[in-house]
Amino acid sequence: MTVTEEFRAARDRMLDLRKDYEAARSEFQWPRFEHFNFALDWFDQIAADPVKANNPALVIVEQDGSATRRSFAELSRRSAQVANWLRSQGVRRGDRMIIMLGNQVELWELMLAGIKLGIVMIPTTTLMGPADLRDRVERGGANWATVGSANIKKFDEVPGDYTLIEIGGAANPSALQYTESAGAGEAFAPDAPTRADETLLLYFTSGTTSKAKLVEHTHTSYPVGHLSTMFWIGMEPGDVHLNVASPGWAKHAWSNVFTPWIAEACVFIYNYERFDAKALMEQMDQESVTSFCAPPTVWRMLIQADLTMLRNPPTKVVSAGEPLNAEVIDQVQRAWGQTIRDGFGQTESTVQIANTPGQPIKIGAMGKPLPGYDVVLVDPATGAEADDGELCLRLDPRPVGLMKAYYGDPEKTAEAFRDGYYHTGDMASRDERGIITYVGRGDDVFKSSDYRLSPFELESVLIEHPAVAEAAVVPSPDPLKLSVPKAFVVLAAGHEPGPELAEEILQYCRDHLAPFKRIRRLEFAELPKTISGKIRRVELRHSEELRHGGGTVPAGLGTEYSEADFPGLKSPAEKLG
Repeated sequence: MTVTEEFRAARDRMLDLRKDYEAARSEFQWPRFEHFNFALDWFDQIAADPVKANNPALVIVEQDGSATRRSFAELSRRSAQVANWLRSQGVRRGDRMIIMLGNQVELWELMLAGIKLGIVMIPTTTLMGPADLRDRVERGGANWATVGSANIKKFDEVPGDYTLIEIGGAANPSALQYTESAGAGEAFAPDAPTRADETLLLYFTSGTTSKAKLVEHTHTSYPVGHLSTMFWIGMEPGDVHLNVASPGWAKHAWSNVFTPWIAEACVFIYNYERFDAKALMEQMDQESVTSFCAPPTVWRMLIQADLTMLRNPPTKVVSAGEPLNAEVIDQVQRAWGQTIRDGFGQTESTVQIANTPGQPIKIGAMGKPLPGYDVVLVDPATGAEADDGELCLRLDPRPVGLMKAYYGDPEKTAEAFRDGYYHTGDMASRDERGIITYVGRGDDVFKSSDYRLSPFELESVLIEHPAVAEAAVVPSPDPLKLSVPKAFVVLAAGHEPGPELAEEILQYCRDHLAPFKRIRRLEFAELPKTISGKIRRVELRHSEELRHGGGTVPAGLGTEYSEADFPGLKSPAEKLG
């Protein structure tokens, strides 16, 4: 059996079992290849099939209505041209290339070409400035950087022994011009078989609590590992999949490259300058989107619009990136008749835990372990397996969808891979049915008095108040209780900050949280976020340490409201009395 046939057999079995979770868990075995090249052994084989060659593989629609459409055959030929041209310019197997592009067809051409050549790709968001780019060039050991004309001048301030390749113009006269690749041959021959354990991708994490780590993935950890992601979404051949994610982050590769093409589905992209829920739903209708994935931030913006404008809602709706609140799930269910299914994974892995098609969903929970992942919870204090603890993956056998290492950092790698587990750094709990609920990052969970509190649990209550668009809860130093929960709140449109609203929200928390979990302090503020959109609670914790730890209020902080400011606040029992 060829590697293509073996991969297809595993893929097809996952498709057959996509609504039979228990059978999939017991039957599924990761394909473990000695050699594998996703572009040559999978994508090109689809493109060579006369029945499938002209099926749509990629559709990109711009805000003005113009569209770029590519079939499997067209992308196969074009990526071969790009690979041949890059080789003629001196690009060799193992070279490291920064790819800093938006959602444009050249990004997908380059990804496939890079896989064919065996180069190591370092996807990078266009939002990066020179300082971040210097870090990527240095730590990633970049030999090449492929950049759009609009961003190429950023590299004027980035030292290093690398060659620039420019796309979209001639802003840098010393750069190689990507347009020249159009003259290269359309038949590509690899210089050697691609080892399954060769490095393919280097992804920088978003750095919510510390300096970004550099995650190393191979030619199988994502290209084969995303069989689990396909199972979670329930994606199948012929689907049109829209995933709202920016290039440069791992989630873009998850759902805009590997998972749809494993399923032989079409990747759909809608490019917009500013998010517009109505326009997005119009495009979803026009392109007959059947599968939709978005982070919680986008889901929250969607439910503030009229969801019923979407005449033909997708039948597969999922969310990842951060836990999703119950209120959002409920509103989408009422409007679209579909339940958003949460999933959990990391830059370091594919989807590990999820609510899968056909399974009963516990609102607010992540779901159950995916086929191929042996998930355990480990008590940080004792190292023993428990029902509450750090979410870990058993390494015997090692899941294919797990990273190779933290590149260039053996100490961080050893810390993550210890005692027979991969340690995610995330805390979770498991109920009697085996359903796992996210508690928070290990760095985010905190103690108040003698109780361990989950920021996510408290934020889930806050977000249900109609005036709250977003919220982040962190510990605020307190002389008696060690710390108390404080909420930083972003208001929904039409609401103004002030003491009256602060009192209303604090009362709402009293009504809906146990006494030991109550929000004791509140501040209306914009939330600091990583460049990928994740909340940097570390900055909020630091501001609280400055405010309440040093005895003076630092300049720039907003107005803080405390329960003590509102003597009229009542407990539910007092209200009944």
